Amino acid sequence: MLGYFLTLLATALSLLVVDIIFPGVDIATFPIAIIAAIAIGLVNTFIRPILSVLSLPLNLLTLGIFSLVVNGICFSLAAFLVPGFSVHGALSFIFGPVILSAVNTGLTKYFAQKSSALTIDKAA
Repeated sequence: MLGYFLTLLATALSLLVVDIIFPGVDIATFPIAIIAAIAIGLVNTFIRPILSVLSLPLNLLTLGIFSLVVNGICFSLAAFLVPGFSVHGALSFIFGPVILSAVNTGLTKYFAQKSSALTIDKAA
């Protein structure tokens, strides 16, 4: 349960970093960032696999670069579903999810280290 909460927190914080970096990504408040993180998780779980299969020929033709567009579509769909979270502009559409993924990976690894250290300290 703690792992899910930390992943959600890492995604919400990553969204706030993307909001700071890209002027085309707007997140109104931290609670909106948490709701947006949930929406991104749901879109990536249910919609992204369908889009990936449908875009497989384009992905093969572009050697995988079209997956950036699929990521942007999922990112924009989550923004469409959550009031207070918006994505404007091509750069935010393409590079917003890339920065989100990079920051989220770093934060998730950080939280995983802290969580395992906390577990080790409790056992000792």
